[in-house]
Amino acid sequence: MVGAVIYVRVSTKEQTENLSLPTQLRACEEYCRRQGYEILERFHEEGESAKTTDRSQLQALLKYCRTHKGKVHFVVVYNLTRFAREKYDHFALRAHLKSLGISLRSATEPIDDTSTGKLMEGVLASFAQFDNDVRSDRTRAGMRAALELGRWTFPAPIGYLNAPKWSGRSLVPDPERAPLIARAFEELATGRFTKQEVIARMTEAGLRTRRGLVLSPQSFGQMVRNSIYVGRVESPDYGVSSRGDFEPLIDEATFYRVQAVLDGRVVVAGPRPRHHPDFPLRGFVRCETCGRPLTGSWSKGRNGHYAYYHCQRQCRAVNISKATLEGAFVDELGLLQPTPGYMRLVKDRILCVWEQRRAEAKDRTTEQQRRVSAIQQKLDKLDEAFLYAEAIDVTTYGRQRDKLREALTLAKIDHHAEAVEELDVEGILAFAERILPRASDLWVQATLDYKQRLQQLFFPEGVAFDGNRFNRTAVTAPLFKYLAPSESADEKVVSQDGIEPSTRAVNPRH
Repeated sequence: MVGAVIYVRVSTKEQTENLSLPTQLRACEEYCRRQGYEILERFHEEGESAKTTDRSQLQALLKYCRTHKGKVHFVVVYNLTRFAREKYDHFALRAHLKSLGISLRSATEPIDDTSTGKLMEGVLASFAQFDNDVRSDRTRAGMRAALELGRWTFPAPIGYLNAPKWSGRSLVPDPERAPLIARAFEELATGRFTKQEVIARMTEAGLRTRRGLVLSPQSFGQMVRNSIYVGRVESPDYGVSSRGDFEPLIDEATFYRVQAVLDGRVVVAGPRPRHHPDFPLRGFVRCETCGRPLTGSWSKGRNGHYAYYHCQRQCRAVNISKATLEGAFVDELGLLQPTPGYMRLVKDRILCVWEQRRAEAKDRTTEQQRRVSAIQQKLDKLDEAFLYAEAIDVTTYGRQRDKLREALTLAKIDHHAEAVEELDVEGILAFAERILPRASDLWVQATLDYKQRLQQLFFPEGVAFDGNRFNRTAVTAPLFKYLAPSESADEKVVSQDGIEPSTRAVNPRH
């Protein structure tokens, strides 16, 4: 009876495609039955890439073939891409199996040991690598083509559900959430409600994400800016703008009215929208007493109009002029700005780590080459001991030779796969070195959009103000945590936490 082992593999992503392990296994078993092969063992590789030899089941397969030499005649795979996607890896593994007297067979491809079968195997192995190399390009092209046809190829946004393929549409309205989304747009379009008020009203009405969570202000802001709700597919990443194949939830007049309200381009009956150029800190700075975001407004005085930031509703803990609050915020940015000396320290530190990683990768490559050479030397000595010194018998020689050949094959593949990633680290650091120390000046000169981007960069969760000063415990971005001022108002120094290899504090003002 001719013996065969089956090897099936699937990556995490492919489990959702028509390459599941049961599908592959059934096809391989049916192939063995047709050919009259006895199935000796089955090896299942789940969630592993074909690009690496760090596959436990592949190594188990090779060990099984070596220890059962003479009993195993064929290794059966679903197709050659399940075996290896790199052409080099394929033929290295293939040559090792051949040295054990084992042939490779595909349940779905016409390969065998004839000249035509070998040619077909070479072509298919090359195409497996080609498929791997262009997979992302092919996927991107397919996505772009579908988007141009108006098909939404991503997970459905809130208010929609992904439609079944037979429906002829890519999205259908979510019967539970679509009416609430439409109502949110309509209420914003009136100008009588702020975004926070609309979120509160929709939350009270039952609007939740599919995970049952309340919509965050950020998610809500992105939602009401999304033109998908007027039936348009917009994808800047793919350069596509087309009419969708699905039903809009609101009309274009309502959508563009909402955009005008959010941009402050129309006079509204209620409070001004948060994104007003006169008040860049509106909604970003919150009152430390009541916890609500500050709003902004103009007040009429004897000599003209004056801009103020203040608490909303009943709380009156904060009522401060625009110039004073924004000046204090610029001072806060100044405290958090890296000094040129520290930026040089950061740059040197990152470059040091980067070079260390490059050196480590080079050492790994050298070690892999040393490992290959060492195994080859052992193999050469084994041949000499058997052929010339006659120091070992043929059975021992064959067993040791097969074991060394297996180790040599895996070592060569590991050496071939080792590579050092190349990035323009110095260019990235040079850009940061020019921009970050000028953050306070940039904020003063920037447009509303860039002001708010800088605010989010330095304080991702906003910042609290008690009427006199900002809360010094605000959450800052990881890059700026080292600049957190000490608790003492008299000490104008920064924390040393996270600074290496410096052993003393750095003064951000000097």
